[in-house]
Amino acid sequence: MATTEAGHAPNRSYRDQDGNIHLNGSSIYADESGAAVSATELANLAAAQSIASGAGVGFTAGVGAVYKSSIQKVGDLFITRILIDLTGTASSTTDLDVIGVAGGGCHIGQITAAQNGTVYGIRMTCLEAPAGGVTDIDLYSADESTLAFVSAISAATGEVALITAGGAWAATTTRGNTDVPVANQYLYLLGGAAGTAAAYTAGKFLIELFGY
Repeated sequence: MATTEAGHAPNRSYRDQDGNIHLNGSSIYADESGAAVSATELANLAAAQSIASGAGVGFTAGVGAVYKSSIQKVGDLFITRILIDLTGTASSTTDLDVIGVAGGGCHIGQITAAQNGTVYGIRMTCLEAPAGGVTDIDLYSADESTLAFVSAISAATGEVALITAGGAWAATTTRGNTDVPVANQYLYLLGGAAGTAAAYTAGKFLIELFGY
């Protein structure tokens, strides 16, 4: 990490002896628009956070399951991305039961105003079609972090239907909505139709939340 050099006037950028550029409190301007990018905004671009809560053990314990997240603030916008691989998790025989595995809460992250801003819209994209378990998959939010595998979403408090697939997902399918989670709620994936209880052997999704 570059070390600040003494002797430079505040709000004057400079290049240090190692060739690193220091803004030193100044901003970068686009002359055509007059828009400024501050050092803090540049740092936010470079240092994306992940969702603080992570995912519940009832999701991450699935053998082969993947859960990754990032949050970036660009200008006035918060962009939250969650990458999911369902492999090793499972669905049940009942419509609107929680997807996951036994052993704990199956949420895929808590959404807070501090980290994610005021969420304004949401988008879910299928990167790889689900297989093995129920292929009609919905995204909900609820107050509790503790909803376990095969829990009915109707047993939750304040549940919100965010993305209702209405049928099997196919690769490259994208669905969006302006119904958004209430602040501090947790996200869950649910079987969107009754089916055979089975483990997923495929199914990759990108979930994006847009806030301000």
